[in-house]
This record gives sequence, C-alpha cells and structure tokens, in this order.
Amino acid sequence: MHQKRNPDIKVAKNQIQIIFENDDFIAIDKPAGMLSIPDREQSEKSLKDILIEKYGHIFTVHRLDKDTSGLILFAKNEHTHKYLSQLFEGRKIEKYYVGVVLGKPTEESGLIDAPISEHPLHKGLMNVHRNGKPSTTGYQVLESYKNYSLVSFQLFTGRTHQIRVHSKNIGHPLACDVLYGDGKPVLLSSIKKKYKLSKHDEEERPLISRLALHSYKLIFEDENEKHHEIFAEIPKEFKALMQQLKKVN
Repeated sequence: MHQKRNPDIKVAKNQIQIIFENDDFIAIDKPAGMLSIPDREQSEKSLKDILIEKYGHIFTVHRLDKDTSGLILFAKNEHTHKYLSQLFEGRKIEKYYVGVVLGKPTEESGLIDAPISEHPLHKGLMNVHRNGKPSTTGYQVLESYKNYSLVSFQLFTGRTHQIRVHSKNIGHPLACDVLYGDGKPVLLSSIKKKYKLSKHDEEERPLISRLALHSYKLIFEDENEKHHEIFAEIPKEFKALMQQLKKVN
C-alpha cells in the first residue's frame, strides 16, 4: 500500500514528520534526542505529548530509545491500539533499522542469537548473558569501509537496547553510542588525511554526533487485511558519511 503524506507538525524548532496517517493510526519519523513517551520525571515534552495536543487522544503501541530516530506508530483509538500491540507482541510485524557501526563486519549478513539481560552492576545497561531473555537480530551490511559500515538490522525480538547490545557483541558497536561504544562523534578529519578546517568554522562539525541508529521500515497487515510497508528515509548524515568514505577508499 502506498504511503500518503500529511502536513507536518511544527514544534518550536523541530518539525515532526508525519509519514502515514489514517483514521486508526499514525506513523511518525521521530527525531533523535526526543522522548517517545513521557518519562517518570516529566522532564521534557515527548512525542506523545505533542500528538495529544494535536489529536486529543493517542495510544502508545511501541517506543524508540530517546537517541534513536525514525519510524514509530501510535494508535488513534483503543481498538487499533489493542490490535497493533498484539502484532508487536506476537512478532507479526517486520521491524527494520539501519545503523552506522564501527569497523567492517567480517560477514556480509548473519543472525545474532544472543540472550540479553539487565546488567548486574550498572542500572539502565543491558548485556549478553546466558540466563537472559532470548534475543535475535538479523543483519545485512549495505556498505562497508575500513572505519565505518552502514548496516540494516531486522528485529525478531524486542529487548531493551537490543541492536546496540548485539552490535557490541559482534565487535562492531554503533557509532556515537555512549553506552555500548566509544561515544565519540564521527569526524571527517578522522577519515580524510588532508582535512582542513573551513575558514568560517572555529572547530570541526561532526558528520554524526548522535546515536547512529534509525528505525526505517515497518511491514504489517492492518485489521482490514490491508498490507502496509511504511518507511522513514535513511538520515542524511548517514548517507553523507558513506559518500565521504567512498571518496577516501
């Protein structure tokens, strides 16, 4: 089914892009750095808060980490909320992400099957542990270079920080991941030997400075058996990095 575009929601300096909308649910391209739903402290406005202001009632179907950008669904009524939630819980919805990882994976594609549990010492962190919950992630390398690679991930389970933990587990953590990687921004000077700072800049602007993970495609059937393949474009900064890497390799 083709996606149909709707007017975007303007929020201060941010613009929330509506990818698809019908009477039952809405698909949003969430910016990195925005909460999907309110946190316990109500520390900042979340995407759900913004949608409630527009629609009055909105229902959480799933969520993305604050630092992850991309496709997220919200239901407009209780009936659809129940249906979509059951799709996610029953693994009847295909979930694809794209991310930039450090280094070059040895295998072009594979299946990471490694149980995940909460870290015993560090609250909020997860790790691979034999007694953890079953966790499976498929991956496909889209572009690979010495320093960084662009990788597509498919989630077969939905554990907290699953892609981030599994990427670390295979030795290629996500770029700019402060929890599971080195947390360093991606700088052009680190990949271009004869890099020179622009006359207009006092310091180098990173190509990527946020967690390099993006939810880009969801495939499912709605209650009326209509097929939906909804996608959010790969971030410009991911593409820009690949273009630079192509030049120097």
